[in-house]
Order: sequence, then C-alpha cells, then structure tokens
Amino acid sequence: MHTTGLLAALLAPVVVSAQLHELAVKAGLQYFGTCIGESASQSDTAYMNILSDKREFGQLVPENGQKWDATEGTRGRFTYTQGDISASAARRNGQLLRCHTLVWHSQLPNWVASGSWNRQTLTEVIESHINNVMDHYRGQCLHWDVLNEAVDDNGSYRNSVFYRVFGTDYFPLVFNLAKKADPVTKLYYNDYNLEYNGAKTEKTVELVKIIQAAKAPIEGVGFQAHLIVGTTPNRAQLATVLRRFTSLNLDVAYTELDIRHETMPPNSQALSRQGTDYANVVGSCLDVDRCVGVTVWGYTDKYSWVPGTFPGTGAALLYDDQLRKKAAWTSVSSVLAAAATGSNPNPQPTTIITTTRPATTPTSTPVVVEPTPTPSSPASGSEAQRWGQCGGQGWSGPTRCVAPYTCTYGNPWYSQCL
Repeated sequence: MHTTGLLAALLAPVVVSAQLHELAVKAGLQYFGTCIGESASQSDTAYMNILSDKREFGQLVPENGQKWDATEGTRGRFTYTQGDISASAARRNGQLLRCHTLVWHSQLPNWVASGSWNRQTLTEVIESHINNVMDHYRGQCLHWDVLNEAVDDNGSYRNSVFYRVFGTDYFPLVFNLAKKADPVTKLYYNDYNLEYNGAKTEKTVELVKIIQAAKAPIEGVGFQAHLIVGTTPNRAQLATVLRRFTSLNLDVAYTELDIRHETMPPNSQALSRQGTDYANVVGSCLDVDRCVGVTVWGYTDKYSWVPGTFPGTGAALLYDDQLRKKAAWTSVSSVLAAAATGSNPNPQPTTIITTTRPATTPTSTPVVVEPTPTPSSPASGSEAQRWGQCGGQGWSGPTRCVAPYTCTYGNPWYSQCL
C-alpha cells in the first residue's frame, strides 16, 4: 500500500463517529448507498459485513443482476437469481433497494439486439420484459432506472435497436409501460457524462422534454458520475447542472459514483485531489433541493469495474482493496457531517453548507476554495461548542472552541472541537 502515511495523517483525528448513510440522512438526503457485486457477495464475508451495515450504506442496487441479459437471456424465460441477491440483502438488512435497469442497449441478449422487429413486435417484447421483471420486484424498489444511456457521447441519440425501430417514440413508451407495471416506484432516466453540462447534457434535457410532452411519467434523472480525478467539475458547476433537471420538476440523484485515477498507483497529491472531487460531488447534492441521494458504484477498489474497463486506471472508490477506508471516505463523511450538525448558523455562499437542508428550501451555491492543510487561524468572535465545526475549506465561522476543547484538524474540509 503506497498511501499508508497519508491515510494515517488524515484519519488519526477521529472527528466523525457516525457513518455515511447516517450522516446523509441527518444532512437531508434520503440515502447514501452502494451497488452490490453479485459474485463477491457469494464469496467474501468481510465485504458483505461492511456492505450490510445500514449505518454506512442505507441503500443497495444490483451491479448486474437485474439487467436484461441476467433476467431474460432467452425470450420468455425469466430468471431472478442474480437480481434477488441485492433484493434479499436489502430486505434482510433493512436497506432501501434501487433497481437497475430495464431498457438499455448494452448487456442486451443477442435475440433482442439482433432480432428483426417492427414497432408492434418490439413493443410486445419490451412490454413483456418490463411487466415480468417489475412484477417480480413490485413493492420493493424505491427507484427504477427505466431507460439507461439513450444518448451517445457525441450528443446524438444512441443508435440502438430500440431507436432504429421507434425513433424517439420509445422514450415515453417505456416510461408508460413501467408506470403501468408498478405505479408506486419512482421512474428514472440514467446516464453518464451529464456532469460536464455539454452536448450530451443538452440532448438529455431534450429527451426529458420529449417524455414530458408525451405526458409520460418520468420522475427523476440519475447522474452516473463515473468521473476522473482532476477533471471532475467543481461543486458549483455540478450543482448548476443538477438544477437544469430539477427545474423540469424532476428529482435527481448520483447513481453510480466513482472517481478513478488515470495514473497508478496514485501519489499523495492525487489522493488529496480525489478527496476534493468526492467532496464536491457529494456537496453539490447537498446544495440542490430534490437531489435525493448518492450511490457509489461499489465501495471497495477490490471489486471495482474500473480497471477492467479502463486499463491502467483505478483506485476509484472510498475503501481500498484491503477494505480500509481511504482519504476520500474522510472527505465525504466530513462534508456530510458539516451539513448534518448545523454547526454554522449563518452559512455564506463561500462556505460548505452546514445547516440541515429542509426538504423544500434550496441552499446557496458555494464557491469552491482549494483545500489548505491546516484549519483557519483563530479569529475574534464566538467560540464553537464541543463537536462543532471550527475550520476547513472556506469556513467563516468560529475557529476557537469553548474550554477545554481544542480545534482538531480532520481533513481540508472539516476541523472539529474535541
């Protein structure tokens, strides 16, 4: 492990005793969650022990078990063995279940992708798939990703079998079918690279408006947030793009968050920047009314999809390959703790938001300030109480603690009176 010294320095002062889901809920989110790797869940008890702690992860989503190839590999023959791994774990642990995904061009059985279809016959196939899968998980799913990655990276609609047969008409079609199959669960569109507010984002706004114009029941947009250390937009930029969709009367969520290093192994500077990037993503969700939660796409580097998909990259998650919390975990927990504790009674636009976010009141957009290695210098004014925040990135509140407590550095975003 090349980061032992840095992690020890960041984690030594234990300023956050609660865990991620607990902190997220106290900060006003519905959940902090993770996907579950189906194969790891069957073979790694230590992995499952952490994943099953609902104080840390209050929501689960199957990594692959509910996709079309896993549930209907052969036409009309439905199997739920892999998808039920997540559903059973969530039920057993008292965690929320997010379901993923119904209609997607990838991990699509060849009989669908290469079939000879017209509008009627493909509608029958889609309807049968949605009805059977949603009926099996009826009443269990907080959200369903109904439509996944229908926009290409160049900002055009993806040339999938569905688009070739229907054009854009399949967008409202699948949402109408899903709502009929399960009227209770919230229905999401889910995609990656929306965070950069470019051509792909523009096209996704258009996609949403097509669905809404057809009076189909889309209720949320999922930002996958498969990001890269050092190129992740800042907190204010991320909040801006989230608000593009909440302004359309939709919920938003980060649904598959990971932030990969492009050079391995990462040095101390890269690990620090990764912490900044994670803090910005989570912080932007806190800043936006109707951003309901954050899901990381796996919690440990041990089972991350990243190295296999992007060779030479990795270390993208909150726990290392030995199931130890990384500096990025500390950054996330500190941002959540600052929002949960309400330690700053008068938040300013340049501070991390530290008041519990009301469900219907938008917060101000922060300006990102580069982290400093120590808390702010003591200043005149009121003193923070025990457990209160006393320093960190952009902090403008008290930097002295009531006696006998001292301002203890946790990481660049959060110092606390201990």
